[in-house]
Amino acid sequence: MKLATLPNGTPDGTLVVVSRDLQRCMPATPVAATLQDALERWEKAEPKLRELAARVEAGAGEPFDPSRALAPLPRAWQWLDGSVYDSHSHLMQKLFKMAPVVHERPLMYQGVSDTFLSSTEDVPLPSEEHGIDFEGEFGIIVDQVPMGLTPEQAVGHIRLLVQINDWSLRTFAPIEMKTGFGWINAKPPCSVAPVAVTPDELGEHWRNCRVALPLEVRWNGKQFGQADGYQMGFGFHELIAHAARTRRLVAGTIIGSGTVSNENYREVGSSCIAERRAIEALDQGEPATSYMHFGDRVRMEATLPDGSPLFGPVDQRVVKAATAAAR
Repeated sequence: MKLATLPNGTPDGTLVVVSRDLQRCMPATPVAATLQDALERWEKAEPKLRELAARVEAGAGEPFDPSRALAPLPRAWQWLDGSVYDSHSHLMQKLFKMAPVVHERPLMYQGVSDTFLSSTEDVPLPSEEHGIDFEGEFGIIVDQVPMGLTPEQAVGHIRLLVQINDWSLRTFAPIEMKTGFGWINAKPPCSVAPVAVTPDELGEHWRNCRVALPLEVRWNGKQFGQADGYQMGFGFHELIAHAARTRRLVAGTIIGSGTVSNENYREVGSSCIAERRAIEALDQGEPATSYMHFGDRVRMEATLPDGSPLFGPVDQRVVKAATAAAR
């Protein structure tokens, strides 16, 4: 089943059920007004939403334009982002001249959740000097999760999968890492692909609570990376258990994988610029690739091996923001 949120003049939009080919949709209003509403009543809402999905597959509904959709959850109660690809962690340690660390527990921070950008809107940022970077990753959305559950118990709370661009401002990263607290300036709002999907839509490509598919990233039209999502050091079920160790998670909590990265990064490329810069530093002694400039465009999309769409693409341009300080 595939779900999306269309604009209706309210902050949370209106929920629609989308066909597998992303060509048609049907309002889910009789079942749930918003995706957050559905997640809070998932056990009752899901069967009825699947009935609507069957009708859409049979040809009912109206045309669906992914470029018009908001993020599936335009705002959420909670956004927790992991960093569980070992190759990415090792490269970032080298780029930022950090001592090598072997992590026995998942890395995770709590980021901006009151705004998730749509997949096509321009991304306003204050300055090119901040080191504008994209980060392609996968994520999950859960229903209400009790405190202290095991990873095995957490599997049943994964309701939807999403594809995310976790924007980063790299010049702030080493400064904020040294504080030992967390990201503030380095992490503006994320962007999310237009469609959220239930895990069964991936078939055999959802394994061990991991997305076993490549994420294609193109920067200004040129191929940048195609790393596979499966190489997570911790699966999403383990990320849920980690986050819920001392607190429950509200329905609608989004949890990210962190930047998708593979050990054979020289072959498959990268899902963020910082990683490429780290590879260049290793190979050439210093980074050669600049971060993004205003007007640059990044496109990300994961599809099934036969080319069938899943989440739809993220395709965005970065632009200069009109900040209060500039007025």
